[in-house]
Amino acid sequence: MLEDRATAASSPTAWPAAYPQGYAVVDVETTGLARDDRIISAAVYRLDAQGEVEDHWYTLVNPERDPGPVWIHGLTSDVLESAPLFQDVAEEFSTRLDGRVLVAHNAVFDWQMIAREYARAEREAPVRQRLCTIALSKELALPLPNHKLESLAAHFGVVQQRAHHALDDARVLAEAFRPSLRAAAAGSVRLPLQECRPLTEWRDTAAPRIGQQAGSHGGYSGGYRPTSWRPSRKRPACPYPNPGRYEDGKRLKQGMRVAFSGDTSIERDLLEDRAVEAGLHVATSLSRLTSLLVTNDPDSGTSKVVKARQFGTPVVDEAAFGQLLRNVEPASEQ
Repeated sequence: MLEDRATAASSPTAWPAAYPQGYAVVDVETTGLARDDRIISAAVYRLDAQGEVEDHWYTLVNPERDPGPVWIHGLTSDVLESAPLFQDVAEEFSTRLDGRVLVAHNAVFDWQMIAREYARAEREAPVRQRLCTIALSKELALPLPNHKLESLAAHFGVVQQRAHHALDDARVLAEAFRPSLRAAAAGSVRLPLQECRPLTEWRDTAAPRIGQQAGSHGGYSGGYRPTSWRPSRKRPACPYPNPGRYEDGKRLKQGMRVAFSGDTSIERDLLEDRAVEAGLHVATSLSRLTSLLVTNDPDSGTSKVVKARQFGTPVVDEAAFGQLLRNVEPASEQ
């Protein structure tokens, strides 16, 4: 049934005119999962508007530090030492991404790792939208046991040959994305596209290059110091009292308690900073006192979303919140 729908969707007359004109299916392997971790390999499959493969590209990247969990990705210091630095492949990477929607499995992770590498290289990734295949599988209500790539691949009969190798993971995702895209087109499903905003704030502290590790802590060099988007600091307490819950159609007021949940197109710290600068209180958890929850996935099962339903907390998406931030009512007007 799915195959029949996909075949019907492949005809030009059935294809939604609003769908993107091209995609870049991406996978990156990294030294770890933290914001100071680095890319060690990257692969891109370029697809046309209907998901057909145009070409593919793969590169190793010297992370200039310990490679991290070698037992997962298999890339040792010896292998990576002679690999190009990210700034040396940034232009070719840009060529592969330019003008296309970035597609990845858990796309927020791949996008943020890519955006940070470009920021370190004092460049911007030419990506304006991304599409997460986890979100797409939810939109299609695929009967998956979980949201792992291997489950998505198995559903569409795609054989994975080398898990955690960027090129093979990108191939598998490209092959699973094509029938997903066609099923979405056949059902006129709105694609769960997210905005990508390049990161421009970056500072780097000294980190040991490959081969310079003197010791280890958690698998990394004892001399390694993490990088950060800005000097770490503790946010001051909100000086305004909580005026209560946000009401639809009205303005935010200084002092309102705002919580965030899930994937955001803007780096979370930067988004929270904008809220604090506007005079709002950023809450790390959700309670009956929370004025507003910001999430792009109100149907998710995260603890904050579940509590928001229980407490009747108002919910808006990131775009709506951005609009509200432009005109926050001063506390003095209460």
